[in-house]
Amino acid sequence: MINRLIAIFAFATLFAAIPVHAVETSLQLQLSAGQDFERRTVTYDCGTETPLSVTYLDAAPNFLAIIPLESESQPLVFAAIVPESGARYASGSWIWESKGPDGSLYDTAEGDDAEAVLTCSELVNTP
Repeated sequence: MINRLIAIFAFATLFAAIPVHAVETSLQLQLSAGQDFERRTVTYDCGTETPLSVTYLDAAPNFLAIIPLESESQPLVFAAIVPESGARYASGSWIWESKGPDGSLYDTAEGDDAEAVLTCSELVNTP
């Protein structure tokens, strides 16, 4: 029994020593693409060096927004939550709200009454 515990401890220690970034993982999310499936990308001017491109995936009853944030190593997947008006999405401590051509990003870690981290307006493509 003790030999087994030592072996388990040695095995766990070996894997604990491997840096997290050395282990590659991937996640694939599959949504049924019925009649009501829509994918659209909206580009926003947020007063930053580069515009923010948000991809919206609407596949009722699932509504998602994929947003690349400079502070994150990869784009975040936001899930729709019940909005007061417009659309509201959440991912971890982040909240993305969009209404008409405007969008705002909030960090709930800053408190419920915190100002928006980003305030954005949709860029209109002209022919």
